[in-house]
Amino acid sequence: MRVSGVDLFRELAVLIWRKSSYSGGDGRECIEVAPGFLPGTVPVRDSKDPHGPTLLFPSAAWGSFIAAIRSGDFPE
Repeated sequence: MRVSGVDLFRELAVLIWRKSSYSGGDGRECIEVAPGFLPGTVPVRDSKDPHGPTLLFPSAAWGSFIAAIRSGDFPE
């Protein structure tokens, strides 16, 4: 699927973004994700800058990242 920059921007603007319940609710140092955007991708953005850049990760890579977090592969 080929998407132009303008189309991509419009689509990202209407997504339903969510953040982890572990974020604490203070709004600092959180990311938001909006799964289900383009098949095989996971959009990620900074919750403090919702109109800033959005990163698109391959779903498999995002899944591996989440699995590594859950298994404690990253120090706190």
